Amino acid sequence: MGMFWRRKSKDAFVTLGLNEPATPQTKGDQRPAVDPEATAPSPPVQAAPSVPQSETRRNAPRTPFATSVLGLNLTMEELQAQEAALEQEFSARFRRAVAATRESLSQKLDTVFQGRKQIDDDLLEELEEALIATDIGVTTTLEILENVRRGIARQQINDPEALKQAIKAELLQILRESEARGVASETSVPENVAPYVMMIVGVNGVGKTTTIGKLAQRIKAEGNDVLICAADTFRAAASDQLAIWAERTGVPLIQQKTGTDPAAVLFDALKAAKARKSDVLIIDTAGRLHTKSNLMAELEKMKRVAAREVESAPHETLLVLDAVTGQNGLEQARQFLKVAGVTGIVLTKLDGTAKGGIAVAIARELDLPIRYVGIGEQVDDLVVFNPEDYVNGLFA
Repeated sequence: MGMFWRRKSKDAFVTLGLNEPATPQTKGDQRPAVDPEATAPSPPVQAAPSVPQSETRRNAPRTPFATSVLGLNLTMEELQAQEAALEQEFSARFRRAVAATRESLSQKLDTVFQGRKQIDDDLLEELEEALIATDIGVTTTLEILENVRRGIARQQINDPEALKQAIKAELLQILRESEARGVASETSVPENVAPYVMMIVGVNGVGKTTTIGKLAQRIKAEGNDVLICAADTFRAAASDQLAIWAERTGVPLIQQKTGTDPAAVLFDALKAAKARKSDVLIIDTAGRLHTKSNLMAELEKMKRVAAREVESAPHETLLVLDAVTGQNGLEQARQFLKVAGVTGIVLTKLDGTAKGGIAVAIARELDLPIRYVGIGEQVDDLVVFNPEDYVNGLFA
């Protein structure tokens, strides 16, 4: 998984000025005056025993968020080791997040395959029921099994183990193909376009505010200047919750009183983001689905304002879905697709359900990439979705 945010921040490169001509110091150049009182001698301090720099570096505790953004304090070997450790950590956490789904699926598959050495119609029928039970969905399951039957007819799949590998390959292909539509990576927007504007949509109760807070923290932790816009002005609690997250993460929040035109709040946030040269602007929106016409008009107005102020903004419109709601969440997504111009999905609470197969159903039926998933309560438990880790986690 590596880095959370892959757009280069303004701190991505360091210029040492070695190729720049020397600037001669003129007579007008003077050092600032020194306050005489500030130069009073201080009492002698006993020097601590010297410790080799390499030893200090080796013993100092490090976390993904406590080191130099550029890694200038690390050797190449240390950087590579740290990257490998992070990869292993995220993969392990991902496997734990889908543990309930894996146990449910594995138990069902073990029952299906138990004592069988060949593939027949009864086995495929039981396999169909097992896949549907994980919320992969009827349509997606039938499509997977149709492809499997073709492989059996061509004698490419001859035994249960080969069948299991074929299912894994089908799931992975569905998830990868979904990345062809929407926005699969923030790197698709040129680096000179700033701020990068993310609009977050979803019904109330799916974890939208928490997602915004975690996004802000994770992007900021990699050296980016982040700003949050509280454009859900219809619910007073929304701004209050965002204010808590903004204070907790140290990210500035642009908000106005309840009932203010959301587009006006967004306009102020865009102006502020450009003035402070922010890298990323994250926009909260009203979580209302039952008033679809009002929601559509509101979002369209906000998008026009964003596009007028920043080239091609909003660059992403992320729909937050609760994995626990399963197929009901999929229906919510279909409604939002009609009005919001969604470019990607954030799937929350993946660790809280045995029906984590909903990720495959979302990717297949909505044909949109899953950008991030929530795998726990901690701030760094919002991670970039990795199809390989997800599929391997289901069958590990």
